Amino acid sequence: MKKCLLILLLGVAGASAGDSPETAHGLVRAESIYPPPLEEVRYATTYNFTGHVLYPYPAVFLHKDAADALQKVQEELGTQGLGLKIYDGYRPLSVQARMWQIVPDERYVSDPLKSKGKHTRGTAVDVTLVDHMGNELRMPTTYDDFTEKAHRTSDKWTGEERANSLRLEAVMKKHGFVPFQYEWWHFDLEGWEKYPPMDISFEDLARGVLTTNPVP
Repeated sequence: MKKCLLILLLGVAGASAGDSPETAHGLVRAESIYPPPLEEVRYATTYNFTGHVLYPYPAVFLHKDAADALQKVQEELGTQGLGLKIYDGYRPLSVQARMWQIVPDERYVSDPLKSKGKHTRGTAVDVTLVDHMGNELRMPTTYDDFTEKAHRTSDKWTGEERANSLRLEAVMKKHGFVPFQYEWWHFDLEGWEKYPPMDISFEDLARGVLTTNPVP
């Protein structure tokens, strides 16, 4: 039943798109941040929790407001000999729906029938810390580890893992991001709910399309 509703949701979005005025999506490449964060876009490969290629090419897009906030994060980390690695940013609603079909667990994947997701707004970002050589600092788990050890309340972290996670959390919170309780790597820009969900494709973004139809 949920699968049918999911298909219906996406169908309605597509059908009504032509009747809705296009709006500026405000998405920019994460590489526009200076110095550019490292990127490891696993959803452009089969090396992710779905085992499927979900993005047509490896790139991270963010709403400009989120990118501006991450710019401040990157600048502060640079004074400490550290930097960011980004795993994911904007995610089209159609991809969010596909993920939900594979892992229908709201602790780890937003239900598109409810909130239409956070990554779909370009305001959610999945990140970790790297040293000046690009090596990842030790964190509680690997990226997209759907176990309780990835939860911020876990008591299974080592001292080093906790220190690094809290260091990342502190600098992200300082510059306007809210940590997600079930994933140490996930942060949402404050006020994320004010940004509309989108389903503009990576292909259109690559072609330089600047507007999109709002998702109902």
